[in-house]
Amino acid sequence: MQDGPRRLIRRAAEKHKVKFAREQRREATRSEERLWQELRGKRLGVRFRRQHPIGKFVIDFFCNERRLAVEIDGPVHEKQQGYDRYRDEWLAEQGIRVLRIPDEDVTENISGVLDRIREALK
Repeated sequence: MQDGPRRLIRRAAEKHKVKFAREQRREATRSEERLWQELRGKRLGVRFRRQHPIGKFVIDFFCNERRLAVEIDGPVHEKQQGYDRYRDEWLAEQGIRVLRIPDEDVTENISGVLDRIREALK
């Protein structure tokens, strides 16, 4: 029973991320909603999860089958480039590729965005 407290702390952290992910799904941006309509239901031939917790991060869209994370970068990402780089490196260490898509690309060129995702899925 020596692992008890550690296990409880780990579970609490996981529950916290799951709760945060649920909140993010409810408060999705227009771009996230727009892209989700194109990714849901295996529309690209693979299953994507929306606001999916991985480790200490929550990924906008994640395809486990292809180990691909798709992140929509809005204006806030201009101010957190160091954090995003750290996050991408950590995900790469887990065998996950990250495709970053500018928010305006989703709103102005969804077909181009879908082409980029299809290419990344190959």
